[in-house]
Amino acid sequence: MTESRFFRLPPLVAAIVAAALQTAVIGYVVESRASILRNGADIRLKTMPVDPRDLLRGDYVTLSYPISTIPKSIVTGAVPQSGARVRLDVRVRPGADGLWTATEASFAGLAPQEGSVVLRTQPFEIYSSVDGELPDTLFVQYGIERYYVPEGEGRALESARNAEELEIEARVARDGTPQIARLILKGEPVYEEPLY
Repeated sequence: MTESRFFRLPPLVAAIVAAALQTAVIGYVVESRASILRNGADIRLKTMPVDPRDLLRGDYVTLSYPISTIPKSIVTGAVPQSGARVRLDVRVRPGADGLWTATEASFAGLAPQEGSVVLRTQPFEIYSSVDGELPDTLFVQYGIERYYVPEGEGRALESARNAEELEIEARVARDGTPQIARLILKGEPVYEEPLY
């Protein structure tokens, strides 16, 4: 009888190892989001009007923000090659009304500045003109465009969003990753994420 070249784990040990790995992955995802909520910089954003239903996760509100529309005039530095998959750093500053707006953006990164926070967009493909010019407006996402709510409450929040009565407060990690901390309806918090 020849010996097998492969080492085989007993089924019980294999199941325990698989369960431990799955638990570690889920724990990492939860902790990375909780870390942003515990330690991130706070910003407040106005939402804009945009089927609040996900078959796997339930009701959600689709969110859009003025900072998701980046005018070419605030983009500094070199423009990547057309068709490249890129991220954009976007500097936001608070306005007199307490809502944060985009004031500067760069593909090369932005250094920290007092009184501002730098957000990092999700990757997107850039398309510039033949002469390397950016389009007049870039449309970006930050990973905070969907917020899950208890079943049956998505439509009411979308109506409030469409009436421009809904805002969010987000926390932003040092690497520019934002996480929604709370929804604010007519100036009052209605949903708040736990800090774990």
